[in-house]
Amino acid sequence: MATVELPSAAAVRGIDSYRPPVTGRRHAVVAGHYGAAHAAMRVLEGGGNAVDAGVAAGIALSVLQSDLVSMAGVAPILIYLAARREVVSIAGLGGWPRAASAEYLRREHGGRIPPGVLRTVVPAAPAAWITALRHYGTLSFGDVAQAAIGFARDGFAMHALMAETIREHEDGYRRWEANARIYLPGGRPPAVGELFVQADLARTLQFMVDEERRAAGRGRLHGLAAAHDAFYRGDIAAAMLSYHREHGGWLAAEDLASFDAEVERPVMVRYKGYELYSCPPWCQGPILGQTLKVLEGVDLAALGHNSPAYVHTVVEALKLTFADRERYFGDPRYVDVPLQRLLSDDYTSRLRARIRADRVFDGMPAAQPLESGVDVSALDTSYVCVADRHGNLFSATPSDATCESPIIPGTGMMPSSRGAQSWTDPGHPSVLAPGKRPRLTPSPMIAFGPAHPDDVHGERGRRALPFGSPGGDVQIQAMLQAFLNVVDFGMDPQQAVEAPRFATYGFPLTTDPHAYTPRKIKLEARLPPQTGDALAQLGHEVDWWPQFGWKAGGACMIVSDPERGVLTAGADPRRPSYALAW
Repeated sequence: MATVELPSAAAVRGIDSYRPPVTGRRHAVVAGHYGAAHAAMRVLEGGGNAVDAGVAAGIALSVLQSDLVSMAGVAPILIYLAARREVVSIAGLGGWPRAASAEYLRREHGGRIPPGVLRTVVPAAPAAWITALRHYGTLSFGDVAQAAIGFARDGFAMHALMAETIREHEDGYRRWEANARIYLPGGRPPAVGELFVQADLARTLQFMVDEERRAAGRGRLHGLAAAHDAFYRGDIAAAMLSYHREHGGWLAAEDLASFDAEVERPVMVRYKGYELYSCPPWCQGPILGQTLKVLEGVDLAALGHNSPAYVHTVVEALKLTFADRERYFGDPRYVDVPLQRLLSDDYTSRLRARIRADRVFDGMPAAQPLESGVDVSALDTSYVCVADRHGNLFSATPSDATCESPIIPGTGMMPSSRGAQSWTDPGHPSVLAPGKRPRLTPSPMIAFGPAHPDDVHGERGRRALPFGSPGGDVQIQAMLQAFLNVVDFGMDPQQAVEAPRFATYGFPLTTDPHAYTPRKIKLEARLPPQTGDALAQLGHEVDWWPQFGWKAGGACMIVSDPERGVLTAGADPRRPSYALAW
């Protein structure tokens, strides 16, 4: 590798960032696309709260990054309610249709979950957005969907990341006529800067708004219920069901009509006085907290930021916790996930003791490999976080790539293909079953810093950090490194999300075919070649990303400082994410 003349990540306190940290006193937003950030800011400036703004950004992302985010996909959400001092989780993930069969896939597809209608689970994002508005927002669906409808109807300038992903997955888009018509206009991938229009998606969103308006005379909640029914019981549902009947899909009317997004208690883990909240283990979120608990007994600062010893230690800790993900995690309605034990001090200290400074784990600890080879190009996800003037926080990770399953003609939407994150192995905790949710990679987080020692009654407020990232199985790894950059190395949010990253693939990946390469790690090319050499000597198989590789994630973060009354936001330049504050 050639020497890279860029700011050193070793001098943490003095590291430069390519963008300034964005600060404000009233509110802040970071989103995976700058247009979505502006949509959220417009809602905040208009008087909406963090939930209204976060939903506006999330729906906008399903237009502006519709290669990575489907409006009919998934949208796990965390919300902090300042008045109640409570964090809630919204389960923006649907289950398998009642007709789904792992035995059928083993018999007819060799145990694979093929691209197409057979990987469809019940779309959850519309219900999740509407549930957030219904319980915790102040605006209508039409209010928050306005920007997204404009971006879809009038078009936006094709950005570099979307142009690249469409080009890389052109064959997938050509597989279905409706997908090709939208994403390959004129028979080719769109070029950067070309106007990109999604007229069908605009009409679908407008239909939900129109149905809401027809019921709005009975109040905001009735209007939101009508928007929900437009998708799950009305014309949109009818279009999805007709297509699935004609093409051998499993989705049925009862699957859609009975679905709503549940409000749940999140999982909380403590690390160095911080409290970190994630969605429950139907997603991989609790693994971040478990990894932090494994690392809590290590003096990471003494190892040196992004030194070979630091990278090795974090990678080996991740292998241990991802092995537990593989062995135990699944939909808790169907699987007994022993979270209390997995997150206990005794268990995580025993995991820590297994890390050797002089060698790598030869294979995934405590679990068995499923398949050789590694696919690091899987498409996945965007992210949005918001902090408002009331102290409320919103963190969401909407997802679903539109090259993996057919778009329903006339709707502009692809029903969630997240079934690809299940298994057909009957012994696996995430084996698919009717009604069961896949083990999801998207995993938003909210963290709170230690209380002030003089704040006996909790009135002074604590440092708060909503954060997240796209990136599939790299997602938790990018978030972990960004969080450690703030908490253990004193970086501001922009420095934290920009700093060079690394990732391990020493576990079966979540998406079918669950590729597994035991010693593979990836390093961004801003890390010095000597770091790669030292890691190779320990037994790691080192590969390199570009200097700012978008496959290394796209971390976004807001840090609130109640002592100063300032919000500081950071947006990852690896993707078209953007931070705004006022």
